[in-house]
Amino acid sequence: MPKLTIDNQEIEFKPGQTIIEAARQAAIDIPHFCWHPALSVSGNCRICLVEVEKMPKLVIACSTPAAEGMVVHTKSEKTVHAQNAVMEFLLINHPLDCPICDEAGECKLQDYAYKYSVGTSRYDEQKNHKDKRVSLGPNVMFDGERCISCSRCIRYCAEVVGEPQLTFVQRGEHVTIETFPGKELDNPYSMNVIEICPVGALTSKEFRFKARVWDMSFTETVCPGCARGCNTRMGVRNNEVLRIEPRENLDVNQYWLCDYGRLETIKNLTDKELRFSSPMLRTDSSNELISVDWDEAVSHALSELKKVNASEILFVASPFSTLEDNYALKRFAKEVFDSENICYIPNINENFGDEMLKKSDMTPNSNGLKILGINAFTGETVEKISNGSYKVVVCMNDDVSRLPGANEWLGKISSIIDITSMKNNTSNHSKVIFPLSTYAEVNGTFVNFQNKVQRIRPAVTTLEQERLPGEFSMSRLDKFGSHNDRWTHGARFNARPGWKIIRQLAKVFGTHFEFETSEEVFMELSNKVDGMNGYDYDTVGNEGVVIGTKPLVTA
Repeated sequence: MPKLTIDNQEIEFKPGQTIIEAARQAAIDIPHFCWHPALSVSGNCRICLVEVEKMPKLVIACSTPAAEGMVVHTKSEKTVHAQNAVMEFLLINHPLDCPICDEAGECKLQDYAYKYSVGTSRYDEQKNHKDKRVSLGPNVMFDGERCISCSRCIRYCAEVVGEPQLTFVQRGEHVTIETFPGKELDNPYSMNVIEICPVGALTSKEFRFKARVWDMSFTETVCPGCARGCNTRMGVRNNEVLRIEPRENLDVNQYWLCDYGRLETIKNLTDKELRFSSPMLRTDSSNELISVDWDEAVSHALSELKKVNASEILFVASPFSTLEDNYALKRFAKEVFDSENICYIPNINENFGDEMLKKSDMTPNSNGLKILGINAFTGETVEKISNGSYKVVVCMNDDVSRLPGANEWLGKISSIIDITSMKNNTSNHSKVIFPLSTYAEVNGTFVNFQNKVQRIRPAVTTLEQERLPGEFSMSRLDKFGSHNDRWTHGARFNARPGWKIIRQLAKVFGTHFEFETSEEVFMELSNKVDGMNGYDYDTVGNEGVVIGTKPLVTA
């Protein structure tokens, strides 16, 4: 491979790469605002100017092709002087909004002002004022004064989404960004402009002014919105999920996340009105739900299940739950009842899927159920439940009312044992309810449509929290807050992972499941699935692993 030298370090590069791409590949940082690896080169910001020997002037690293034998200096006197000048120019009209700006703490302009600026300004004139708090669409707010005209958002809409909804207007000293007349920034991926904006010009209406990023904890997880399983980062403060944003994974979602995944998958996670916060029993006399402890709920479930024959019990697994939970449910059905009456309910929406990221299968783990040998319900399943052949339903993290004809037979089932997080039509008819931890509260794995196994991790805590070594992130406020601080009283629900609830049910039937942690469940099921033998959470890693492949173990 050809080589060039950057700051006395000889590095290899691929033909066609630019200087900034070659440097990035070698972990050499060249400052940049307008360049993005997924967008075309615009060369607007000029902060990436570098000195190249035998070239008469400084060149921008984002558009200059790397060449064999090229010698580049990113810290020479000329380069540093140019960086200082560019930063001074960019900061001339930039408002001093840092104390109220949502981007504060993760702003490139802030970082570069400390790293590449002289720290003083020679500009004494009045700053150029532009419109603030401009609504570009249903989810994005624009502040014209903060914009540095890098054009990232414009290129993103045109090149990645294929909907050129933004453009520069009034080019010159009054240049700003607008949508086309009569249009809004309302494409299904509009909120990605918030991440790629290097300053605080584009902000989320939903997250705006909710928290300072340095007061939040961030956990790497996976979006449960559809079968793609986009890699995400979940931001939490006071035990409440405040936002999720995309995490780079070039094999799955590249750098992006759809607006549905951002907004809908974190709704109601800590809603005290919708969440079950303790086990519940339905009384025979008043038909009302009463709160009980775990042992009493387990005892009642035991009596309900013993009233009927094993062939009269239907187990409903969940494509919304982890591999670990579904494996435990299948093992419970097989080992305790010698039953194969287990199925799941697909959730296919052809109007949801598109050619970019969104899949029509709006569940994160339907592929995981298939590799566990759990199939979708059939017409025979519906017929048996309709004619009363199934008298007891054990449902985990789903709503059996999604089955055809549910309105006719749902109230006629003798008993429903519901393992669920939220209230739904099934819980309205359930005899026993076990509160289930949400995907934001558990360790576990999903299998996406590519057969890639991916990790989810707990970002918020329940009363009984499983914490694997190094797996739980806490914000500064949550970690050091005291009992009399108002930010330490976030909701903590009395909920448990599905596999732990099922293990407790199996125990009262005299069957002992050996696993004690979610990773032990995963390792046990992996040894029973072709292509996953020997997998553990380290094998899955941060970017996932396709079933049938295994990365080399390195010391």
